[in-house]
Amino acid sequence: MLKFGSKSDVTVVHRATIRLLDDAEIIHCDFQPQDKGRYILEYVCKQLNILETDYFGLRYMDHCRQRHWLDLAKTAIKQVKDMDPILFSFRVKFYPPDPLRLKEEITRYQVYQQLKRDLLHGRLYCSPGEAALLAACIVQSEIGDYDPKLHEGNYISEHKLLLKQTEAIEEKAMKLHQTELKGFTPEQAETHFLRLASQLDTYAVDPHPVKDQKGAQLYLGINHCGILTFQGSRKTHHFRWPEVQKINFEGKMFIVHLTISEKKHTVGFKCPTGSNCRHVWRCAIEQMLFFTLPRASDAPVVSGGSIFSWGTKFKYTGRTEKEVLEETGPLRKEEPPIQRCQTTCLRRKASSVPATPSTPSQDLVEIRYSSLPRSCHSAGLDGAGMSEGSTGVPFSSPYCPDNTLPLLEPVSEDQEIHGRRNNGQSRI
Repeated sequence: MLKFGSKSDVTVVHRATIRLLDDAEIIHCDFQPQDKGRYILEYVCKQLNILETDYFGLRYMDHCRQRHWLDLAKTAIKQVKDMDPILFSFRVKFYPPDPLRLKEEITRYQVYQQLKRDLLHGRLYCSPGEAALLAACIVQSEIGDYDPKLHEGNYISEHKLLLKQTEAIEEKAMKLHQTELKGFTPEQAETHFLRLASQLDTYAVDPHPVKDQKGAQLYLGINHCGILTFQGSRKTHHFRWPEVQKINFEGKMFIVHLTISEKKHTVGFKCPTGSNCRHVWRCAIEQMLFFTLPRASDAPVVSGGSIFSWGTKFKYTGRTEKEVLEETGPLRKEEPPIQRCQTTCLRRKASSVPATPSTPSQDLVEIRYSSLPRSCHSAGLDGAGMSEGSTGVPFSSPYCPDNTLPLLEPVSEDQEIHGRRNNGQSRI
């Protein structure tokens, strides 16, 4: 952190390092104490020639190893005052429901880069066949058409594309690359990738490990469609935003109030820690408001927390998706050229910058989720999921009918603890 002058001096300069979606690339941003988070995000987007900035955000990890999105409306340095060096990760925050509706290719390319990360870290979970086709699209974008003089043997093994990259998937990906994708330009291959990825159940899902009222491990996903739950590799429920009446949290309990078929339901999920629960709550509020509000000016001040503990208030700032889509015409006369990145197992991250923050290992030990893969997001869905040849339900197929709600029972943390004690289990 660079500091010039006293802490009360407005001429103090702080330096943030921002790791981009391609881990080999970083950007430095100098900012002053009065600068808000939006200043840093806009600086990064300007460096990347991105005009559709509303879909992106900056992640960071605090001194307790809890991850956050930088609040764009608040002073940046107050949010990271205990961080030295100051390190952010540039990420897609609001995944567009249809990435092909984005106006500029450079924005679509950034979403493509994010989805490549999601695929690599196991968040964009899919069947082996779907994984092979997605991998083939990446290879076509990066190396072009198959050339037997240049591409010998298992040439796809040179690219680390999947969390569980087997020889069988690589062989299928090579066949698809050599036949189905022949003649595709990089842009066409990436467009095909985006079209396929956006149709998966796990598209735009950042899995948060939680437990239901029975203590069963689940993953909670929040995106443009609503709130989803996954058990292992199976989607168990999908609570759509029109069904969600209220979102709250109490301690470690994340609580969703629903109205389905004119009947009211309440469902609770236990998060690993209280701070993690607040993070999940805020993520849910932001996603819901961005994708459902007509105007950001309509956003209410949302309160969370129990009357018996310190509450949290949140006011959404920025534009909504509806406001973004209402913009007509091109954003500029001529789009800038795209500098595409290679994805090979031989590339390393920038050595002078700490690794991208991943899920804290201590938290995983405490909640006994040792099977979760570590990544810059919450978790992957591949760790407890199906392997190739599994006879389980494919991830692209719903596990439970939408109208069945076996988990929808009012539950409090005290009830959950009492149930565990009755079962002879210790408190976590």
